[in-house]
Amino acid sequence: MKLILRADVDALGSLGDIVTVKAGYGRNYLIPQGLAMPASEANLKQFELEKRKLQEMADNLRTQAEGLRDKLAEVEVKIEVRVGEGDKLYGSVTAVNIADALAEMDFDIDRRKILLSDPIRSLGEYDIEIKLHPEVRGEVKLVVAKVGGPVEEEPAEEVEAPAETEVAEDAEEATEA
Repeated sequence: MKLILRADVDALGSLGDIVTVKAGYGRNYLIPQGLAMPASEANLKQFELEKRKLQEMADNLRTQAEGLRDKLAEVEVKIEVRVGEGDKLYGSVTAVNIADALAEMDFDIDRRKILLSDPIRSLGEYDIEIKLHPEVRGEVKLVVAKVGGPVEEEPAEEVEAPAETEVAEDAEEATEA
């Protein structure tokens, strides 16, 4: 099936390309999503009229992605995780966790756009690549830190001990008087 692409499609082509795809892929995905239209004479003429408008929209999206890339470059995402002995993480930090942390900072980034080769399994700082547009990639700094630390019980006992001693001394003084 021959189609005219109305948008850039990964691993297939860019705006205006005439491509040949399997009928099911074209009929069930590309055409309903508005990514392509059948390559007929009438559609070719119609596409030539729409091409400038579609190109402007694509340029606008790229410009927005570049602006978002600049904003993300200034952001530091901190994810606090629970750790065990030897600062070993319970579980790992995945693209979903990063997307959620970015959403809390008012950045709407799809988890599939976050490029992680493997989940993060150790504490530290990482530069995470994000695909914002087919032509624009950004980076965000990620800090994986442990949640708080173990609560030291000894200082709490020391604080309580003098208070109990003072109360006991006050009670003894009251008894003597």
